Amino acid sequence: MSSNSAYDLKSGKHHPFHVPHASVWPFLAACAAGLLAIGTVMFMHNAEWQGFHVGAKALLLGALGVLAIMWVWWRDVIHEAVVEKAHSTATRTGLRYGMALFISSEVMFFVAFFWAFFNSSIFPKEAIGFVWPPKGIEAIHPFELPFLMTMILLLSGCTVTWAHHAILEGKQAESVKALAITVALGIAFTCFQAYEYFHATFHFKDGIYSSAFYMATGFHGFHVIVGSIFLTVCLFRAMKGHFTPQSHFGFEAAAWYWHFVDVVWLFLFTAVYWWGNS
Repeated sequence: MSSNSAYDLKSGKHHPFHVPHASVWPFLAACAAGLLAIGTVMFMHNAEWQGFHVGAKALLLGALGVLAIMWVWWRDVIHEAVVEKAHSTATRTGLRYGMALFISSEVMFFVAFFWAFFNSSIFPKEAIGFVWPPKGIEAIHPFELPFLMTMILLLSGCTVTWAHHAILEGKQAESVKALAITVALGIAFTCFQAYEYFHATFHFKDGIYSSAFYMATGFHGFHVIVGSIFLTVCLFRAMKGHFTPQSHFGFEAAAWYWHFVDVVWLFLFTAVYWWGNS
């Protein structure tokens, strides 16, 4: 049987699609994610049972469970692609559609936060004195630390594209170097954002401006962390020679995600930091 085909037990014919092996990871992932969600709600409500902070413990166990399932599940997918050679051209096309739809859903996720910010800033209510930013809010200057963070993300978009071209040209050492720089830039961005939050003069509960600001920029920061982990996995895979000019969708998916993070930040910088503070 060809490595680019699978066998259909019902029809007795070969087809170009990959049928994954039976796996318990989807079920366990759902359980871990459910525990994480329940633990988060209980933690926010300071839930206790016989003197124990059950919310914090459930939150920690859920987070560790999600990370563990991600590790073993991704390990199996990499084994299918690299060792079993099970990801045919048709399979990779399906994976591309899946990643494109996932990023589309992420776009709509951020649309909700932008909608809330624009609704509050364009039509400020009486509760905040009909002005934006509200009185008492010392907004962060856009062309200081936020501008530096913008330059860091834009540079990381260049380096991840550099890594992509290196993979297409079969230059493994160069792709590893470019990926390492991209991961370092992602970590630097996260550190600068943490510094910005620590020195901000307003807090999450200080009104609609601070809530909209922290929700939009905070979730973007979370996506940067996820993207950095995604690219770190790709870095180790590149070091092991998993990516070839013909087969490297794992990296492509990470690059798409990272470019999405770049574009969202450009909108955040323009709308929230620059326009929203004027």
